[in-house]
Amino acid sequence: MNERIFAIAHYVDQGVLYLLLGLCFLSLIMIVERFTFLKKRVVHSRKRQAELKEVLEHQDYARLQTMITNLNEVEDRAIHLSLEHYKKYGQSGVEEIFKYISQSEKPRYERFLGFLATVGSNGPYIGLFGTVLGIMKAFNDMNSSSAGGSSVMAGISSALIATAAGLMVAIPAVLAFNFFSRQVKSIFNNLESCKELLFLYERTLESGKN
Repeated sequence: MNERIFAIAHYVDQGVLYLLLGLCFLSLIMIVERFTFLKKRVVHSRKRQAELKEVLEHQDYARLQTMITNLNEVEDRAIHLSLEHYKKYGQSGVEEIFKYISQSEKPRYERFLGFLATVGSNGPYIGLFGTVLGIMKAFNDMNSSSAGGSSVMAGISSALIATAAGLMVAIPAVLAFNFFSRQVKSIFNNLESCKELLFLYERTLESGKN
């Protein structure tokens, strides 16, 4: 039984390195894709934040109608649909529109973040698993041959590569996950700011009618 376990360990420890290499490759592709996707959205969101600040300072709520420039951006689409809804049906339902847009769009902005979080949290454990298997193989090789301690040391140092590989995979994934999560949170916090200012605008219009 033990011989079978050591035979399996001989192949699995190499498989762990290939697995980590694959995870590293996939993570890098996802990081580049998310960076490209979110960079444009973050720039647009910061521009909207500056404009919303000016709207609030000058109480020029009517400017909200002229801010809409790209319906592919979550803030502009939410403002556009809410204003159209308000013109037809009044304030009732506007908050639900923002809530629906937020819930339907957030998965698109958070794409791949779950995978990066999983890789970041489990990468070191996968590497440690490979290291344990490599150490088992090194001691088994020493026991079954006339090789001395230098052979064991070489086997252990080789096994530690898996731990280093696990950390090299996990650290960029964790950093990218935290960075992108903050960006997504900032964008959707700005969406909430749009909603509150739109409510102020609509209340201004309602008070003007009265």
